Amino acid sequence: MVKYVRQPDGSTTLDFDELARYRPKLERVLARQYADERRRAGVKFAEEIALLREFTLRGGKRFRSLFLLAGYYLATGRDPSTVLEAAAGLEHFQSWMLIHDDIIDHSEVRRGGPSVHRALEERFRNRSGLGVAEAYGQGLGITLGDLEEPLTVRSLLRAKVPGPRILRAVAEYVAMTRLTACGQILDIRNGSVPVDEVTEEDVLTVHRLKSAVYTVASPLKLGAILGGARPGLIRELEQFGLDAGIAFQLRDDVLGAGLTTGSIGKSANDLVEGKRTLLVVRAWGRADVPDRAKLTRVLGNPSASSEDIAAAQEIVRTTGALAHSEALIETLSRRALERVRRSKNLRPDGRALLGEVADRLVRRSL
Repeated sequence: MVKYVRQPDGSTTLDFDELARYRPKLERVLARQYADERRRAGVKFAEEIALLREFTLRGGKRFRSLFLLAGYYLATGRDPSTVLEAAAGLEHFQSWMLIHDDIIDHSEVRRGGPSVHRALEERFRNRSGLGVAEAYGQGLGITLGDLEEPLTVRSLLRAKVPGPRILRAVAEYVAMTRLTACGQILDIRNGSVPVDEVTEEDVLTVHRLKSAVYTVASPLKLGAILGGARPGLIRELEQFGLDAGIAFQLRDDVLGAGLTTGSIGKSANDLVEGKRTLLVVRAWGRADVPDRAKLTRVLGNPSASSEDIAAAQEIVRTTGALAHSEALIETLSRRALERVRRSKNLRPDGRALLGEVADRLVRRSL
């Protein structure tokens, strides 16, 4: 049960813990949306819709959906239940991105279960289908990822707000999708060249376009737009979201390299997948020839031994790459909070809520 404190002006106060209590509601909306899609698509596609449903409901922090609800609340001071459908739509978008990411990265596991294309491959093998299982899984996986986009758009269109706001939200969604795709293009390019040809600015540009925009900035903006916010607040939310979102991804990179105590489930996957993170680019630029040889034995090598992985992790530490990332996370977090403090458009409770958002994004071990 979400609780509010009623203010004298009729507005309400919502902190992050109360905001997080919308998660069960979001799960129910998502389940209903997939049931609607199952009925609309018919029995011929029931199995594929069921797979998408299971994948999306398998887990996730629902940050993007919650940030859309937060944006609406920041704009209106009111219960954001009005835009629950739209918020759930961002989980369809997230599933779309993850399904395609897993194909690009050849990932086996996502959220404690098989990635969608791997599940499809296994299903193909069990049925002794004609052709190549891997091609089937990737082809159908790409298509199922594509199917999540119309679910996203339909969710936005179902927001119970005036039509002009929905049109502006759809325009923001288009911009978000375009920027995310551009970030993905750069990320793939970075992974196709030697580490020493990737600059730190290249990495941060990917983080801004691919992660910060669709994880924090655009969800907050979408909620605010649906709430009828003025341009000043929308600009402030974008600036805050970009700083906090890059910090979020840098923290994710630290966790993904297995460099934080308690980073359960993250292991050193990013290292063995050869991801061009700031940690890797920084460490490579400061490593000597023997240490670069040790990094080479791990980067992009899923069969790397635990000893080689530990050696690579130590190089990331001793070259100062980990300390550099941690310092940048701290700088971006402080700047995001300073933007909140200097805001001319946020209520006091809104400042407190965004402060909590920034803290939850970067002070995490999972």
